[in-house]
Amino acid sequence: MNNSTMLWTGRVMTGLFALFMLGASIAPKLLGMPVAEETLAQLGWPAGYALTIGLIELACLALYLIPRTSVLGAVLMMSLLGGAMATQVRAESPLFSHILFSAYLGLFMWGGLWLRDPRLRQLFPAIRETAR
Repeated sequence: MNNSTMLWTGRVMTGLFALFMLGASIAPKLLGMPVAEETLAQLGWPAGYALTIGLIELACLALYLIPRTSVLGAVLMMSLLGGAMATQVRAESPLFSHILFSAYLGLFMWGGLWLRDPRLRQLFPAIRETAR
């Protein structure tokens, strides 16, 4: 795959990840939708945490979308997704549909960043050349 194709594929993946996070995760919490508080209550979170979690998600997403801070944003977002995964484990949710969903999102997020950032591809190459 040439660099231009990788860049645009990474941008599309990043855009899809951002739209998903905004629509499915951040927006309900920031808009104070009852579904956000109800879902958190079902997972064992006390009332009133939805707005705080939504603001943290929004901050991580903003850092991820800014090229200079994208790696920091990805690390922080992955930390947040790890917390979501731990919450699902504690709630004894189904493995592949609930617990691992955060890992799927994280892999998609990192994949988009890897494709659009040549420095990250240099740090983590898909194929390592062996010395002869």
